[in-house]
Amino acid sequence: MIPKNPNTRLARDSIAFVLAGGRGSRLMELTDRRAKPGVFFGGKTRIIDFALSNALNSGIRRIGVATQYKAHSLIRHLTRGWSFLRAERNESFDILPASQRVSEDAWYRGTADAVFQNIDIVDSYSPRYIVVLAGDHIYKMDYEVMLQQHVESGADVTLGCLEVPRMEATGFGVMHVDERDTIQSFIEKPADPPGIPDNPDMALASMGIYVFNTEFLFDLLKRDAAEPSSSHDFGKDLVPYVVKNGKAVAHRFSASCVRSAQEAEAYWRDVGTVDAYWEANIDLTAITPALDIYDTDWPIWTYSELTAPAKFVHDEENRRGTAISSLVSGGCIVSGTEMRRSLLFTGVRTHSYSRIEEAVILPYVTVGRNADLRKVVIDRGVVIPDGLKVGQDPELDAKRFRRTEKGVCLITQPMIDRIAP
Repeated sequence: MIPKNPNTRLARDSIAFVLAGGRGSRLMELTDRRAKPGVFFGGKTRIIDFALSNALNSGIRRIGVATQYKAHSLIRHLTRGWSFLRAERNESFDILPASQRVSEDAWYRGTADAVFQNIDIVDSYSPRYIVVLAGDHIYKMDYEVMLQQHVESGADVTLGCLEVPRMEATGFGVMHVDERDTIQSFIEKPADPPGIPDNPDMALASMGIYVFNTEFLFDLLKRDAAEPSSSHDFGKDLVPYVVKNGKAVAHRFSASCVRSAQEAEAYWRDVGTVDAYWEANIDLTAITPALDIYDTDWPIWTYSELTAPAKFVHDEENRRGTAISSLVSGGCIVSGTEMRRSLLFTGVRTHSYSRIEEAVILPYVTVGRNADLRKVVIDRGVVIPDGLKVGQDPELDAKRFRRTEKGVCLITQPMIDRIAP
């Protein structure tokens, strides 16, 4: 085994390249104004903060983030929250928007092309290894462990993989591996996923995390860029090519997942639908949530606004500011509102005689008097009018708002504006 001496950590010879250009259309109106990695999560953070924090906590001090779709909100967050990496400490943080660097009509054509178009910037730092990350998943992982496996196995590419029940892997890219986790084939969304040799009822699903030796990846990207039939995507083009012509090895998430004493499972979530997004946020209100965001040994770094403390006011019958099994961020004022199993982001204001239950309320929302909101996601800055009731009449909710199959209502300001006074 490679020693875990801080002076020999492979992470210090690596760069993390985070792919953060996707819209995430299944989040519906939540991504009308922002890319999926820039969507708010967990009261204070954005989704992308998890991949970035994993890189930083793993010891990686050079990070690049490729952006494309409606990137302003994301870029503003990255500029405010991640500018502490300093060149004089041999650190770097590059925001890499699609900027027609290769030709005037070439935006990022795929995940691999996003790296290809920035080869010169990556090369200027002379990293030995590149850790390619998706910027839109919630998890805690030590990439140093994956880097060690990559070097020890002599792989051309190492892929991060989840162990999932075999028939639940039909929506993933699935690895067919041998007894040493060498990948024999890579299959996109198979109807009958191959099982793992040591556990046939489980399958290895791709996490969208790849480790390459830099020089090998550059050669691979240049070959792919010259291929007119390629879609220039890691999962569809580059990985299958390496599986066929080189050595690809699977890295199991369970080996590098970071867990506190409070976490029973290897936690990973794709919050790519409104239902999944709502569930992952509401799960944080549990007494012992599956994801421990209070773990100071593996902090989730983010931009933290300067706000006053949260405040709860009024103590009268039916007008008592309370929050039970809930997360309430700084700058919030819960005024005469009863709240249960809910999550309030920064600066939310709720008014008297209202009831809020199982709600995910993004920053700077105002909830009027006598509102009754149940099982909702409310977008940033929405003003909820007095007396609005959501979560009691499914047909009416579906006419007014984006109502999911599981009964979650996504509410945006244009939806509120369309409600007749």
